[in-house]
Amino acid sequence: MTKPEFNKKSNPLWAFFCSVKLTIALLIILAATSVFGTLLPQQQDAIHLAEKLSPSLFQALSALQVFDLYHSLWFRLLIGALAVNLVICSIDRFGVTLKRFRARPSPGRSKPFQDIPPERIIPVEGNADEISACVVDVLKGKYRDIRAETSEGAHFILGEKGRYSHFGVYLVHLSVLLILVGGLLGSIFGFEAYVNIEEGTAVESVALRKMRTSRPLGFAVRCDEFSVDFYDNGAPREFRSELSFLEGENVVHQGSLLVNHPITFRGVTFYQSSYGSVPGDRVLLRIAGVDQGTQVTPLEVERRKPYPLPENEGSFQVVEVNGNLMGMMGPAALIAVDGMQGNQASFWVFRDHAALQKRFPGMMEHNPRLNPSAFAPYTFYLEDLPSNYYTGLQVNQDPGVPFVWAGFFIIVIGLFATFFWSHQRIWVRVSFGKQGGELRVAGTASKNPVALERELDRLAQTIRARLM
Repeated sequence: MTKPEFNKKSNPLWAFFCSVKLTIALLIILAATSVFGTLLPQQQDAIHLAEKLSPSLFQALSALQVFDLYHSLWFRLLIGALAVNLVICSIDRFGVTLKRFRARPSPGRSKPFQDIPPERIIPVEGNADEISACVVDVLKGKYRDIRAETSEGAHFILGEKGRYSHFGVYLVHLSVLLILVGGLLGSIFGFEAYVNIEEGTAVESVALRKMRTSRPLGFAVRCDEFSVDFYDNGAPREFRSELSFLEGENVVHQGSLLVNHPITFRGVTFYQSSYGSVPGDRVLLRIAGVDQGTQVTPLEVERRKPYPLPENEGSFQVVEVNGNLMGMMGPAALIAVDGMQGNQASFWVFRDHAALQKRFPGMMEHNPRLNPSAFAPYTFYLEDLPSNYYTGLQVNQDPGVPFVWAGFFIIVIGLFATFFWSHQRIWVRVSFGKQGGELRVAGTASKNPVALERELDRLAQTIRARLM
């Protein structure tokens, strides 16, 4: 008993996915969705819409992933459906194309020579074999697949070129499929993140923008140096990060990162996005007695390291530093003091102490946490809080990019093959009768018949000139 063969046309699922109407419908839906996703704020930008929409409507749209459209499940399903439709359409029609590609018509056909114009009929004299050899020699300049045949006393020569142009449309299909696959890979496995790296330090993970979670890179990236140049009006002209990429303790790559000049390492692309400054580990302090009579030379101290008070009456340390405490009080340092008698104090000291006293009269004196004289008999002053630059990087990974680039490269070849390459067959017949000998030139083409007519005219003129 023979196993029944699978009938593609009788299978409803196959018929559904090989439909051109489905292709058009999916393309229209994807185009409309892309326009909608372009006009509607996505991801973090969509937060501003929460103030304008009702909470229920905003939650409903968020549940449909409208604000993260290009990563939504239903958008990926649309791309996947288009990819399946493209593959099945190609398979369904490939048999006919392959049959046309393999077809080898006999050179000895009379139909192509019917109703040809007089300028392609050339009177000839001499030996038919020599004339045929001359024709073959002319055709070899442009045609590779040349066959000759003698039938009913006439010599037939057939030349072909452009046979592979039948597969041009499949190159287009393949390119679109690669672009779709690249888009899916980027949507599923890619990520967008950011990271701030202080000058001289390294990081091994980044913060994902979408989920606000940390993602390890699998390597370390270090900011060796950061520099910024300013215009005369104070606006930044250029900021540059000198980066090193490390695997273990070994530096495997280095490069300069500038705006619009990203660096890609191990498939992860780094963009120069922003910069800023953060307080360093060293603080410049001055300690004075309560009568201001004995002032200590400014001390450079390190954070979280104890130092003795004057006259060894205890110790102090800088617990924390802040570049702008509470967003309005400027640079500050949190001091913790341990006295010899067991008395302790913890308070903030400010670099702009005098200005803050004028701005907020009495605030520091009545709030021990803000009073630099909270540990008598000393008053602490913050002379300077040296800061270090940090570089703000946008970090992206899209594993689908190579597929997209390959798709664009192949689509150029496919479109050229589809619209500019033509499968041409040229027939030449040499025959002798009572009226003498004649040579006829005819041909067929899969597309662009106007170009074929010009080609046949040029070929006839070339053969005529060679036989004279």
